[in-house]
Amino acid sequence: MNKVILIGRLARDPEMRSTMSGSSVTRFTIAVTRTYQDQNGERGADFINCVAWRKQAENIAKYCVKGTQVAVEGRIQTGSYDAQDGSKRYTTDIICDNVTFLGTKGDSLNKENNYSSNTNDHYSASDIPTSDISEDPYKDFGEEIALTDDDLPF
Repeated sequence: MNKVILIGRLARDPEMRSTMSGSSVTRFTIAVTRTYQDQNGERGADFINCVAWRKQAENIAKYCVKGTQVAVEGRIQTGSYDAQDGSKRYTTDIICDNVTFLGTKGDSLNKENNYSSNTNDHYSASDIPTSDISEDPYKDFGEEIALTDDDLPF
């Protein structure tokens, strides 16, 4: 079985292109925090290349930017090609079956961020723009809703 589930933040803005047949394809890289800490107590990150197709590719390109947190479900696909200098290059990508948007690019500023800026030149925690969250997103829902313990499923 070839199944991958990852949660991370986009290391740079996604890049969308179209194939000759008109299918959309978006390539993006996510930074996934490692579970262990180094001698200084810092956690590194792995930068994993992902590929999404069709409508999912269009949604990622439209709604995600560098720093957006996503959950990716998919499969590992390896390949190789001959570079212009004649050397053989190998690739490893996650082909996305499902991408779930978990948070906006500014959400990480309210939480501890463990990404190391030394891990990759394209991404650091200080690169994530802030967002204004002072306005109540539920203000148009009307009056208060009262819940009892019997209303909860747990």
